[in-house]
Amino acid sequence: MKIISFGKQIITSEYLSLVLRVYIGSIFITAAMAKLPYPAEFVEALAAYRITPYVFVNFAAVVMPWVELICGLFLIMGLMTRAVASIIAMLLVAFTVAVIINLFRGTPISCGCFDTVGEEISWWTIARDVSWVLLTLQIFFFDRVLQIRRDNLFSRKR
Repeated sequence: MKIISFGKQIITSEYLSLVLRVYIGSIFITAAMAKLPYPAEFVEALAAYRITPYVFVNFAAVVMPWVELICGLFLIMGLMTRAVASIIAMLLVAFTVAVIINLFRGTPISCGCFDTVGEEISWWTIARDVSWVLLTLQIFFFDRVLQIRRDNLFSRKR
């Protein structure tokens, strides 16, 4: 029984949330920084998924890296962590669904996650994204350490 209690204590730990905030935030910053200098290549990577209507692909390719960058920075800084964790989880779910659709289509395309060409989508991509969703949910539900708030620069949430 103590093992289960200890496991629950770790999973619900606010300090684990802090570590996960830095981890997930740095993943999204890294992904954004790989895409920002090469918007044309990222347009091609998004278009290859054949999910987004082509008229919106350019807009998505320009906006998505900035959303990833801002969300990553906010997560690391502790700004609006629940909202940012929600956005990140939705992005990861959308990425996962897009990869699943293309795996079932049998389309051999690049992930476009951390570079515009390179890693081909696979079931590993799905497992990785689902694990990141789970880590983001931990942040959403249990993060309470050193968040920047309006009323106080650094404070603990109660």
